[in-house]
Amino acid sequence: MEFAYDRTTTDLIERLTSFMEEFVYPAEATFWEQLEAAPDVWSPPPVIEGLKTAARERGLWNLFHPGAEGAGLTNLQYAPLCEIMGRSLHIAPTATNCAAPDTGNMEVLSHFGTDEQKKQWLEPLLAGEIRSAFAMTEPAVASSDATNIETSIVRDGDEYVINGRKWFISGAMNPNAKIMIVMGKTDPTADRHRQQSQVLVPRDTPGVEIKRGMRVFGYDDRDHGGHAEVIFRDVRVPVSNLIAGEGEGFAIAQARLGPGRIHHCMRLIGIAERSLELMVARANDRVAFGKPLSEQGVIRDWIAESRVKIEQIRLLTLKAAWLMDTVGNKGAHTEIQAIKIAAPRTVEWIVDKAIQVHGGGGLSQDFPIAEWFAQVRTLRFADGPDEVHKNALARHELRKVASRD
Repeated sequence: MEFAYDRTTTDLIERLTSFMEEFVYPAEATFWEQLEAAPDVWSPPPVIEGLKTAARERGLWNLFHPGAEGAGLTNLQYAPLCEIMGRSLHIAPTATNCAAPDTGNMEVLSHFGTDEQKKQWLEPLLAGEIRSAFAMTEPAVASSDATNIETSIVRDGDEYVINGRKWFISGAMNPNAKIMIVMGKTDPTADRHRQQSQVLVPRDTPGVEIKRGMRVFGYDDRDHGGHAEVIFRDVRVPVSNLIAGEGEGFAIAQARLGPGRIHHCMRLIGIAERSLELMVARANDRVAFGKPLSEQGVIRDWIAESRVKIEQIRLLTLKAAWLMDTVGNKGAHTEIQAIKIAAPRTVEWIVDKAIQVHGGGGLSQDFPIAEWFAQVRTLRFADGPDEVHKNALARHELRKVASRD
């Protein structure tokens, strides 16, 4: 078993780390200052464009994309790079054009889009000229079961007519999110997993209403383009905007969410590492009851446990990535489910301890930890709640035993 990264990955790790130290970390304060001062709270701060230029010049662009349009990396090669970007979650993924939901949308268009769809939407996404949104989750149904969605997509001649209500649509508040991939039902009478389809809906299409930005644990997440509630009222798009074919929506969603889930976990490890660094620095600096916090047994226990937990989830993430590369997403199903369960709750524990070590400061805007906690806790819902993944994983284990009887 080989634990070392290959030469390509090692080179990119070095270049990305240098980029983070030279450009990203120094830009964090400016990013927040510009965000607070912006007249349009949903527009990305100007500092981002300069970082994007710097990333492209250094060959740190579209690293997530395994195809010819991107860096051509495997999941295993991308994993440590995604972790590094997770250390500055608000800036680094966007600066390198590796931010969700664009990454998943680009992969959908790469795998399932027509030549016309790729030219119109994939090319500007790959160039970082526009942003996008993925509209699946709905407030009126349990969206943990994607077959529940009620948004209707009805064919009328050469057009589809879309009606429905979506919410928590990541990135949709960003005015540069020019295109949405919308999932809805084209045939409610078909087989349960063949009722859904996905269509491309430009943001400026008549009938599309960006109703409001959703707060997540009190945060508006404007640095990521927000989470929107979106209403579709008799929205008409050409039939040519259909992705793949009618009834393919559920399969496309599953293909999209597999890599998305593990990307989340990769970035979470970066948050965990930086949280531990802040925890250690604070423990060394603060004195309570006559000695530094770092000499308190309970603090040392948290620090040690954090290191153990980080190493555990990193190894499971890398194993899942390796399996995705070698046997495909379906063959890596168990490990993808396992890491999606383990990583958010493990990193939630680490961030929580970082908050404790920082005292009241850990709850404030003076440190990034409280917002990290909100983001990490949110990921126990994103791309499926813990309980759905546990159910699927348990069902798989039960079937394995049953097949041996």
